[in-house]
Amino acid sequence: METTSRAVEQTPAAEGGQQVPSARRTVDGYLEAPFPWYGLDEAFTGPRWLMQVGAAADGAVEHGSIGHGDEPSVRHETAGEDRGKFAVVVTVAANPVRRSPDGTGLLEATSVSSAAWLAGVGLLTFTWPGQMDHSLRDDWLDQQTETAWVLADDLAGPDWSTLSLPVDGVPTSFHYRESEFGWVLAGSTSQGVHVGAYGRGMSAYGLGFAMIKDIEAYA
Repeated sequence: METTSRAVEQTPAAEGGQQVPSARRTVDGYLEAPFPWYGLDEAFTGPRWLMQVGAAADGAVEHGSIGHGDEPSVRHETAGEDRGKFAVVVTVAANPVRRSPDGTGLLEATSVSSAAWLAGVGLLTFTWPGQMDHSLRDDWLDQQTETAWVLADDLAGPDWSTLSLPVDGVPTSFHYRESEFGWVLAGSTSQGVHVGAYGRGMSAYGLGFAMIKDIEAYA
């Protein structure tokens, strides 16, 4: 699933390693999406924040992420340091294989595996081992990203279990796995989108998802 991220980029780390929220993150890319966005339901009362959207090869917005809880930082050099509690919800348009606008090729279909892969890679973004030499980080990320793809491509495999969580109030089956870095889950909704999520410090078992009525309220 090849997409390009745009509209919202991670800002450089400030002193002490904390991410600086981009001066209020733009909602424009989210408004361009022809599908509904999902986040945690109203049972979650903590902070919510925009992250970034991803576009397909034809420029159409295809997926994006909404954060909940503490904005995570990749800088956690001290063993045992509190890395914050967060959950990120990834919404992916359920698209079939289709021709590119110029007719020269095909655009890949999206699936629950797409949501699982995006969630798995998203978790890695904030969890690379702090004690690792920076020169090794890219190799580690490449290796772990490939692993995330292999796992996402085998949702029926032994690394995944099934978890039922409410989506718009309806019990929905999700593929779920845990790792030393946190948890990842993925499933589908009745609204033409796939939903992935990842988090750390917040249990996935008590979460629920709901369509976001007004994405501009997050900006």
